[in-house]
Amino acid sequence: MRLKTLELNGFKSFSQKTVLSFESPVICVVGPNGSGKSNVVEAIRFVLGEQSMKSMRGKAGTDLIWKGSKNLPKGSRASVSIYFDNGDKVFKMINDGGENIDLNFSTISISREVYPDGVNKYILNGSEVRLKDINNLLASVNIGSSGHHIISQGEADRILNASPKDRKEMIEDALGLKIYQYKIKESTRKLERTEENMKEVTMLRRENAPHLNFLRKQVEKFEKTKELQNNLLSLYREYLKRESVYLEKEKKDLNNEKHKITTELKDITPKISDNENDNSIQGNKKIEELKIVEQKLSEIRNLKGEMSRKLGRIEGMIESEERRLAKEIEISIFSPEEVKGLVAEINSSIDDAILKNDLEEIRPILKRIKEILNHFDKNKNQIEKDKNSLEISKLKNTQNELLQEIKILENKEKEMEIEIQRFKNEINKEMEALRDKEREKFSFKVRHQELSSALNLINVKEQNLGREIEAFENEIKEGSVLIGGDILSYKEFVFEGTIDRNIQEEQRRKIERIKIKLEDAGGNNGFEIKKEFDAVVERDNFLAKELLDLEKSIVSLQELLSSLKDKIDSEFKEGIKKINVEFQEFFSVMFGGGAGSLSVVVENKKKKKAEDEEEDMEDEEIVFEQGIEINVSLPHKKVKELHALSGGERSLTSIALLFAMSQVNPPPFLVLDETDAALDEANSRKYGDMIEKLSKRSQLVVVTHNRETMSRAGVLYGVTIGADGASKLLSVKFDEAVSIAK
Repeated sequence: MRLKTLELNGFKSFSQKTVLSFESPVICVVGPNGSGKSNVVEAIRFVLGEQSMKSMRGKAGTDLIWKGSKNLPKGSRASVSIYFDNGDKVFKMINDGGENIDLNFSTISISREVYPDGVNKYILNGSEVRLKDINNLLASVNIGSSGHHIISQGEADRILNASPKDRKEMIEDALGLKIYQYKIKESTRKLERTEENMKEVTMLRRENAPHLNFLRKQVEKFEKTKELQNNLLSLYREYLKRESVYLEKEKKDLNNEKHKITTELKDITPKISDNENDNSIQGNKKIEELKIVEQKLSEIRNLKGEMSRKLGRIEGMIESEERRLAKEIEISIFSPEEVKGLVAEINSSIDDAILKNDLEEIRPILKRIKEILNHFDKNKNQIEKDKNSLEISKLKNTQNELLQEIKILENKEKEMEIEIQRFKNEINKEMEALRDKEREKFSFKVRHQELSSALNLINVKEQNLGREIEAFENEIKEGSVLIGGDILSYKEFVFEGTIDRNIQEEQRRKIERIKIKLEDAGGNNGFEIKKEFDAVVERDNFLAKELLDLEKSIVSLQELLSSLKDKIDSEFKEGIKKINVEFQEFFSVMFGGGAGSLSVVVENKKKKKAEDEEEDMEDEEIVFEQGIEINVSLPHKKVKELHALSGGERSLTSIALLFAMSQVNPPPFLVLDETDAALDEANSRKYGDMIEKLSKRSQLVVVTHNRETMSRAGVLYGVTIGADGASKLLSVKFDEAVSIAK
């Protein structure tokens, strides 16, 4: 990698596009004072991302734009571009994850533009980028932001005047450790973001927990409801199927029986004489009485069925009320803490009684113990009393009443059946007593009455059956509200055996009890709650996984930071050793002997307190900061401290140190702005020798007035000021200049 060209356009005194080519390891920029030589150095600072206007002899970005003259208009912007040969692909970018990315460009171009409004633009190979990206890119080739690779006029001893801490940063930059610093900075920033994200995720989970617990309880309630619905559906499938089969059979049987009776009535009616036999009067009365009894039997059976259904519902309500009371009792019973408190108070009172010998003093204590025990017993009795609540008592009374009424109806049903059979027997006896002819007439009459009574009974049964069918349909509607459309699955249910109405009534009671439980449980919107619960659980699981990933990321970043710090520490210590070797060599050359070295020192610094913290000196934290001290020993002198050096000695020391730093981890180029101005002829030759040595590892851009320094350059760039006030550039190879001079 090498520096190829530098382009200036509208930058300070360079009003027009000006190009410098770096075809030689050493180029010199020469010219009279005020011609714009130092503007070339400042252009390099500018394009490499320098932010200090002071270092570029300006106050604002607008000071860098060509101001104009009588002959040339004012510039609309200032731009500088620098081009590097990247054939060896040494340039790398650091992404936000701290990873190095190779740039597959044969030439790397970096441009910077500044506009009258102060806006800066950074362009990398034609694409606008951030200053951060430029700094990361340059750090990958050991061009750091400390400016150790650019030594301007009057700044040669900057490293000597710097604090130990700042001096350490400059040396880290020169050692190429800036790339690790950027990685540490990015990793630290990412760690902070990760920790902040972790706090946010933890807070989100904490905020989500109450709602999740609420939904979990609702889902548990829904699951319980769902279980009840499944049980109800199971009961419904068999009950409704059997009931539908029963109703269909009853309807069919009644139709057949009605048709049969109607047909027989049509046949027998003509056979009945108009004149009724007096002897049949009694039989007619008995037939009418038989009809009445059969009607009452039908009514009793219907009433019994209705009461059975009411009984099932009452039993369900009793179970619900008992569950509610059980919960209340659980709440009202003394908690373990309350019992412990009562026991502690009783024990304390007993202890006080034991300590006192006076009976009069013991009596109040015993009275207090009695009050506590009475309170406990009273509360206990109250709890037992509450178990038999008025509501449950009423329901149980209603239950008992219904059971008694059902029992009474069952007894009446048996009595009616016996009465009907008695009427039939008496009618048969009367028929036997009649003469044959009269018996025949009477038998037709009796048969007609029987058929008429049977037909009326069938009509009643049809009405009852209609009500049962209506109740069946209502049952389906009511059931669909509780368990949905699945209730219609009863149609596919298959059963074996006969239909026992007593079993049906028992099933009916069970259904009513479960319906009561479902009404108490509620939860008709359970599916929506389950859906919301699943969504919240999924989000909580996602947050938990994200939290785990963040924890892993934090551990990984902490390990990376630790590794980077160890690497910086290790390479810094090794770099100091190498710099000391080179520093000693350059120092001996410059001074003809003596010694120069760097040493690591530790300074104690008090950490600044936050504004809201109290001024307490004892609580101030002491921070240990590393720094670099420069140690010198001049030949034939006792001077060992920097402040005791003369101006020339300080210049030679700083040059020796800067050159030593550049040799350990050489930057692609060094810019020297009149660093040789204070050197005499003898030291100029030594300076020139060192330049030649440095040029073997780095390109050199030297601004100088020194003839000896010029002689070491391959190309000379002469800078002049034209009549229009703008700087102009003239390039000449040194060999050609020498031949022209001869």
